Amino acid sequence: MAKQSSDFLEALATIVGEANLLTDPAELQPFLTDWRGRFTGRASAMVRPGAPEEVAAIVRLCLAHNVPIVPQGGNTGLCGGATPDMSGEAIILQVKRLNRVRSLDLENNVLIAEAGCTLLEVQTAARAAGRLFPLSLASEGSCQIGGNLATNAGGVHVLRYGSMRDLTLGVEAVLPNGEIWPGLYALRKNNAGYDLRNLLIGSEGTLGIFTAAALKLYPLPHNTVTCWLGLASPEAAVALLGKVQAEFDARLTAFELICPLAQKLMSRHFPELSLPLASPWGVLCELSDSSKRSELATLTETFFAERLARGELLGATLARSEREQEAFWLLREHISEAQKREGISIKHDIALPISKIGEFLARITARLEKHFPGVRHTAFGHLGDGNLHFNLSMADKAENERLLMDEEIANQIVYDCVDELGGSISAEHGIGRLKQAMLRRYKPQAELAAIAAIKTALDPKGIMNVLQTAIEEPTQRKGM
Repeated sequence: MAKQSSDFLEALATIVGEANLLTDPAELQPFLTDWRGRFTGRASAMVRPGAPEEVAAIVRLCLAHNVPIVPQGGNTGLCGGATPDMSGEAIILQVKRLNRVRSLDLENNVLIAEAGCTLLEVQTAARAAGRLFPLSLASEGSCQIGGNLATNAGGVHVLRYGSMRDLTLGVEAVLPNGEIWPGLYALRKNNAGYDLRNLLIGSEGTLGIFTAAALKLYPLPHNTVTCWLGLASPEAAVALLGKVQAEFDARLTAFELICPLAQKLMSRHFPELSLPLASPWGVLCELSDSSKRSELATLTETFFAERLARGELLGATLARSEREQEAFWLLREHISEAQKREGISIKHDIALPISKIGEFLARITARLEKHFPGVRHTAFGHLGDGNLHFNLSMADKAENERLLMDEEIANQIVYDCVDELGGSISAEHGIGRLKQAMLRRYKPQAELAAIAAIKTALDPKGIMNVLQTAIEEPTQRKGM
């Protein structure tokens, strides 16, 4: 492991206190591997600042010593974006101690939270004040607001409320020069110059370190209807989505697609979480509104009864209590863990035009079977906004290991198909260490040049999460 000078480490300890500077390899070990166990690195130290001013001082110190910084929140990312490389030169800057809810403005429906707050803590604070913060992720008990901002997190409610970028009015961040940008504007309209907020959100720690955010709140829903629907195919699910949107408009909160294999893995690894009904494809649908006099449940039941009568559905089960609603969502939230227990898979977080999802699944199934006979597809995710999690594995352990050795080939087959249909190789997980080469392959050259220019302008020494910024290198373009 590369060692930094004693003067540098002493200066870090002076900023945060000795208790908040970790250099012992055994203490560092839990923070050097990503959640999936796919990426492992080394670091010379981990530092835990307790205030924005301390973050700024650390950045200035690292800038003076040319020491790379890898920001880390809850370390729940799926692309290795918070894991250092193997050089051991970088330090990890963990924001866990920045964990205060600074203020709640109910008239303006704004909550200001620091970057180390978990998503669950923000949700709980909002609910205690009679409000809703609608971002919802399976990792909400451990993921942190800083990481949600850095990856522009999406989750199950993007269909109605949007992603983290849509849910954030302003941010406070430390820029690569060590200055604190006090951008906590609680404004719905602000057209004064370039939008630095939106530039930083989704930049994965390459342009700055978030220390706080002004987040939008919404009225708590008084009526929520959760349904598990059975369908014959993805095309049937897309057709049903359009009809649900036409009938219920903004009351449609979530529309989650769940493939046959995902249901099978759930039954195998979590038998206590029984599926509400058996069908080739499942959809978890949620509708909600804030009216206390709403007849949403009756309207929903009537609507899906008509769809059943017309043969547009194979089955429908409506949750009759909050406990049943929670049970339905537990199934959805445990899909990733079920896959993890099954073994390592090749994961893809892709975005497609909703109308192209059925075509994508048909095309990609044929192409993958040609190259990898017997390959299994776990396809699930946020059908309502076109975000599909498409993961590959083999049932046999030895065959799965061989598939993993050909991950680059599998990725290119999948992403070429996504690109043909006007999609994106990353919907909500980011680029991280996982997709750097693919980003260079599929982004237009003019866009890559603009990204590199922005990075150079804001971080000329390239110390901010340097692993995530190797995008200006030449690479073979698709079709060449």
